Amino acid sequence: MSTPQLVVHRDKELMAQAAAARLITRIVDAQASTGAANVVLTGGRNGNGVLAALAAAPARDAIDWGRLDLWWGDERFLPEGDPERNVTQAREALLDSVPLDPKRVHTMPASDGPWGADAEAAAEAYAEELAHAAGPAGHGAVPAFDVLMLGVGPDTHVASLFPEHPGPRETERTVIGVHGSPKPPPTRISLTLPAIRAAREVWLLAAGEDKASAVAIALSGAGEIQAPAAGARGRARTLWLLDTAAAAQLPRSLYPPASA
Repeated sequence: MSTPQLVVHRDKELMAQAAAARLITRIVDAQASTGAANVVLTGGRNGNGVLAALAAAPARDAIDWGRLDLWWGDERFLPEGDPERNVTQAREALLDSVPLDPKRVHTMPASDGPWGADAEAAAEAYAEELAHAAGPAGHGAVPAFDVLMLGVGPDTHVASLFPEHPGPRETERTVIGVHGSPKPPPTRISLTLPAIRAAREVWLLAAGEDKASAVAIALSGAGEIQAPAAGARGRARTLWLLDTAAAAQLPRSLYPPASA
């Protein structure tokens, strides 16, 4: 796995804009190289902030939206269209304003979908969709994700993998149902660390002083069971995108003082 790299921006707005610009470049490069791109989206205020910044960026038109596959790192297991679902928020922030191919927008199942309230069956179905899309270029049972974005929670959780819960301990399955989440709603669907680590690049997003402790813990050598963010690594690159408030408890030696 790759060694974490840090980029620290002045504030969360600049971080979102810079991450959006970086994402546009990465998608365009992947499409030029292979004809398509696979990106895993994250929810939360920072993930949605990046999507909103991307929607407002003039350079977004450089992306061939019809050749972009979108996936999700986790989802709240709620009815379709619920405002708390990550996909609902993503549609509002970006997806409804760009010409995506609906067949290439791979949303996680809703609780009123074909599997009803069975989160385990819904998770297995999403795992099968990932495996089907993996193909010969995939890494194991998931596609070769070009970028997989994760928001970092104040407790160091990523996706819906929470400290000391069963999720971070999973070593074989790529998608799991999550029950008893300490953050509502209690039932969710999430990629696992094996699926996350199959990505070429993993980007961890954190902004705000409430994330400073989690960032410091995850980058201090903590184990992934106690701090799931510590176990989120990309095969080629692991990038922490922070603002100064989230980086406040880190030694300045970890990142260049000139970070914008």
